[in-house]
Amino acid sequence: MPLVQVVRDGLVESVHFGSRVVLGPDGEVLEAGGEVDEPGYPRSTAKLMQAAGMVRLGLDLPPDLLALAAASHSAEEFHLAGARAILGDLSEDDLQCPAHLPHDPVLHDVWIAEGRAPRRLAHCCSGKHAAMLATAKLNGWSTHDYRDPAHPLQQALAATVAELAGEPVAHTAVDGCGAPLFAISLRGLARAVRRVATAPHGTPEHRVAEAIRKHPEMLAGPNRDVTQLMRAVPGLIAKDGAEAVQIAVLPDGTTVALKIADGSARARMPATLAALRRAAHGHDWDEVVKRCPALNVPHMVGL
Repeated sequence: MPLVQVVRDGLVESVHFGSRVVLGPDGEVLEAGGEVDEPGYPRSTAKLMQAAGMVRLGLDLPPDLLALAAASHSAEEFHLAGARAILGDLSEDDLQCPAHLPHDPVLHDVWIAEGRAPRRLAHCCSGKHAAMLATAKLNGWSTHDYRDPAHPLQQALAATVAELAGEPVAHTAVDGCGAPLFAISLRGLARAVRRVATAPHGTPEHRVAEAIRKHPEMLAGPNRDVTQLMRAVPGLIAKDGAEAVQIAVLPDGTTVALKIADGSARARMPATLAALRRAAHGHDWDEVVKRCPALNVPHMVGL
């Protein structure tokens, strides 16, 4: 289904297609279009469920570091320090995510100008990998193979994803960071993130949700659209994923989950904001966009 148009001086120049599910406060389906029941990769939006699964396994982090465990961070210095803190007496060399330059384009250029080399800690998924290592060590499991889908850690995380999604994992692949990636439907993704965001107080899922709400800067970074959106709408949880996957959950449980078919990140947030405008009338979304420079995507019109 068409989700976003690129309009220049009144003429539609391009169209982005995709799939979208919108759930209401009680979990009812308000909208579903596209291939919402076909297996797909949630990419980094799955980190909410993975973080909850690690808390279930005993991982006990302060809120800022728990938010980092669910992050696709920009490699600000506080992100790097947080990932080191999660590692404890393990080292950066124990991380099995690739060495990267920062995800944030400004920081990326600064590192190049300063002659700084790529680092594993600078990978946007280093918080998740550090938490995986810490969880494996806590449970007495091996750490050298923590990414193996047959590892007890990954088996437990797959079970958590399936439980929260309300459907079995359809396929297991390798994500861009090297960790297992569990395929579920877009409808299942919407159910899963809503369950994390609306979980009862004291549950592992609630701990993850509250950590993200309190520390949106840890989930991405100050220049990123999801962090700016969470700061502008208190209580909202938003998480992006590669190949233009996006989720957003309002405090009342209203949930948007979408995937842009061509993987274009430029269409991800306009499509999300269009769905939020229809489903949540109690917010001044024009004012939200004005307050968030990263949300202002010229010529893009969400449908």
